[in-house]
Amino acid sequence: MTHSRKLLTALVASTILAGPALAQDDDTLKIGLIFTLSGPAAVLGEMGRDGFLLAAEQIGEIGGMKTEIIVVDDEQKPDIAANKARELVERDEVDIVVGPIFSNILGAIQKPVTDSGAILISPNAGTSNYAGADCNRNFFVTSYQNDQMHEVMGAYATEQGYDNVFLLAPNYQAGKDSLAGFKNSYKGGLAGEIFTQLGQLDYSAELAQIAAMQPDAVFAFMPGGMGVNLVKQYRQAGLETIPFLSAFTVDESTLPAQQDAALGFFAGSNWAPDADIPESMAFVEAYEKKYGKVPATYAMQAYDAAHLIDGAIRQAGGVADKDMLIAALEEAPFTSVRGDFSFGPNHYPIQDFYLTKVVQREDGQFATSIVKKIFDDYADNYVADCNMN
Repeated sequence: MTHSRKLLTALVASTILAGPALAQDDDTLKIGLIFTLSGPAAVLGEMGRDGFLLAAEQIGEIGGMKTEIIVVDDEQKPDIAANKARELVERDEVDIVVGPIFSNILGAIQKPVTDSGAILISPNAGTSNYAGADCNRNFFVTSYQNDQMHEVMGAYATEQGYDNVFLLAPNYQAGKDSLAGFKNSYKGGLAGEIFTQLGQLDYSAELAQIAAMQPDAVFAFMPGGMGVNLVKQYRQAGLETIPFLSAFTVDESTLPAQQDAALGFFAGSNWAPDADIPESMAFVEAYEKKYGKVPATYAMQAYDAAHLIDGAIRQAGGVADKDMLIAALEEAPFTSVRGDFSFGPNHYPIQDFYLTKVVQREDGQFATSIVKKIFDDYADNYVADCNMN
């Protein structure tokens, strides 16, 4: 075996064993988690993994079945991710795969997982093609369609009367979706639009252009370490007088490193840790107690994925009948920490979206806070192109 693997049995959730999957009875539910767990973006995958495992620990037997969870690292490399996804469904014979974080990884694993007959649930990546023409009955998303978080900021920029916004995103599918999403709801003009290299950490050239152009606002999609560096360099360049709008750039995965540099910056989101929802408050308290950090959406959406699986399997009476299981998943028989949650006919969520702002909490930690709701029960713009028949 060429890569390390971890095994978790939900019956003994505190015990993690290294080594190959153990032989299990037919009544064992097998779930594979595939997340980015190494490299600069590992914090995102760790939050996804931890959110799911927290829910698994709380539930115990997911769906009322003995549960085996296998965790693998996609290393943020599509070819490696595809191979590991095949191993999960062909060798380990998992019933359900949960992951990934990044959209290019989703593009690599979606076909091998769903072609095998297994169910793939993405707790983060939600590309436009799988929401539309390439939708698949074995594929579900518990996060959003990639455009939507960015549409929040486009709507907000329009509301504020901005007419000259500078756009910045990395050059991969989610980056393209992000700027398309912003433009979907933004009615003003553009000062400039740049796609940077994925993983870029020096933004001096782009910031020099922004300083010269003096746009009404900047909109950026820069997740993980890219966002940490961009926000710090934005402050260091003295550009804080230009409103900074974003999605996945200032959140609980980046704020521990950004801290004061991100204060007051805005973002679009489907949730924030201060959401006044009982299930959300219980989740945040449990996550902070177990992991010692404030959860981001990556953790929340994976936590919801575990509860979705639990509810659907209980409703379907197991995993043997895939048609019954898919029908149960479509009904979303669980209570989301977001409150309102249902699936559209493309298996992407219908949910609320919010404007959030970075604050420093009374305990000194930095977090996003809900400012106001922007979209209510909002479905994505690609659902009409989906035909699963």
